[in-house]
Amino acid sequence: MSFFGTVGGLAKNRTFKPRGAKNDNSTRAYQLKKYAEQTLGSGNLRDAVLLPEGEDLNEWLAVNTVDFFNQINMLYGCVTEFCTPQECPVMCAGPRFEYHWQDGVRYKKPTKMSAPEYVDNLMNWVQGMLDDEALFPSKIGVPFPKTFPATVKSIVRRLFRVYAHLYNHHFAQLCALSIEAHLNTSFAHFLFFVDEFKLVEKKELAPLAELNASILSR
Repeated sequence: MSFFGTVGGLAKNRTFKPRGAKNDNSTRAYQLKKYAEQTLGSGNLRDAVLLPEGEDLNEWLAVNTVDFFNQINMLYGCVTEFCTPQECPVMCAGPRFEYHWQDGVRYKKPTKMSAPEYVDNLMNWVQGMLDDEALFPSKIGVPFPKTFPATVKSIVRRLFRVYAHLYNHHFAQLCALSIEAHLNTSFAHFLFFVDEFKLVEKKELAPLAELNASILSR
């Protein structure tokens, strides 16, 4: 399952440019993405996240990170009319988990803000990294930086917070829109992926602990 494009108040054209160059390997990322979609179609999400034999781990992390970014962007875009500063004045996942934004540039200290403002800052922050050739090189033959796994961990850790907010505060609205199946499949795929490659610490996943346990026990 893949989502593309954006909905609602999120930035337009927020999609990751494909990795490629004018040679026989220019469609490697595309091939990996098609492989992922085919394995997802098999219905076994746990198998779908496994690194394909002979493939580069960083390439696999990159392709999937971009796909999750697009999926979450799409899912959140479906509830932007409900997730407003008035309805969601704080970015949180239930009463016990509150998130403050910090990017080290514009917001150098953790800053409390509404959920839509937080998500907009998050999506722009991720997009900026995806567009940075030094972090996510798009040309074939250009190696990923040594810090790439840490970058991916930082991205997916924060993307999880959007899933957590959606489940805790907008699930009924997503059900009313008949999108809950997409959310459930997307999140299960995400959870199996971060679990397989140990990308997010258990304490960070605590807001959805019961759901996580149910999914991972399948």
